Amino acid sequence: MDDNSRESHINPVAISMTASTAIPARASAASGSAESAVEAAELRYSYGARTAIDGVSFAIARGEIFGLLGPNGGGKTTLFKILSTLAAPQRGEARILGYDLRRDTIALRRRIGVVFQHPSVDGKLTVAENLAHHGRLYGIGGARLRQRSAAMLARLGLNDRADDLAETLSGGLKRRVELATALLHEPELLVLDEPSTGLDPAARREFLSYLAHLRDDAGVTIVLTTHYMEEAERCDRIGVLHQGRLVAIAPPAELKARVGGDIVAINARDPAALRLKIAQRMRVDAALVDGVLRVERPRGHDFVRDVVDAFGDEIESVTFGKPTLEDVFVHLTGQRFFIGAGAAENGAA
Repeated sequence: MDDNSRESHINPVAISMTASTAIPARASAASGSAESAVEAAELRYSYGARTAIDGVSFAIARGEIFGLLGPNGGGKTTLFKILSTLAAPQRGEARILGYDLRRDTIALRRRIGVVFQHPSVDGKLTVAENLAHHGRLYGIGGARLRQRSAAMLARLGLNDRADDLAETLSGGLKRRVELATALLHEPELLVLDEPSTGLDPAARREFLSYLAHLRDDAGVTIVLTTHYMEEAERCDRIGVLHQGRLVAIAPPAELKARVGGDIVAINARDPAALRLKIAQRMRVDAALVDGVLRVERPRGHDFVRDVVDAFGDEIESVTFGKPTLEDVFVHLTGQRFFIGAGAAENGAA
């Protein structure tokens, strides 16, 4: 079996947890009545004159998959660093699993698992050695280390690669090893920065299914940053980040419902001139976003027919469809969702 085929077969059996850490699946995600896993108030962080996080406040329920969605430079990586205890907020307060983020950092690190955006496995160690090394850092040894390592290898589909050097693995397999190490000490909270990086589409879907099993069967709270719309769709709730601010927090379906009807996109030779004509003749205010006219209308197909009848000679193409999360971002910010460029956060996208 080649690397690509191996990457698409993650065993979705959930990890067993001790009675002291097991949490009823998703009870708080819907009701909001249970204790929060994360509570943040007015977090701020700057790199010199540039503000990366600007007054961010939110709460994440225990047993919830919470996604931070935004383009490069939006603040995701900085917020990940704060939640994973790699950076202390310069202003604001946060409690994670009941611990103060500033004062209880060491105790908190024993209860969270972290997966970084860029590979963190040691390429000169085998897969099994990476797990053993990570386990010892958490004070796990002997029979328990062997049992936990075996469980992680089996559940992440890595049994047949246990003795392979990590540097010989594909990007997707390395990502599985990182997830295995992050879960080795049975954390209550899993924090992931762009976790699908390096995964092919099939492996990404199975990876997301595995995160859902962790939530449902083991009660693990999961916080992830992403710019993948498919990944965000699988979250219980998402926070939309733009220029260091949270502009919305809600379940994906609720966010899409906030957009007014269908999305009509019009490409024209002179979009600015056509925008004025549409406003004058049809009493419709079209938004001009990166050279494309966007109209949010119920029964978008009717509007398409009318605008083509009226201005067909000036239109190069027109499409319409139901709102996506990318449309939500445009609706909230007036800008397109760019992922290939943008301001870096402290040198990292």
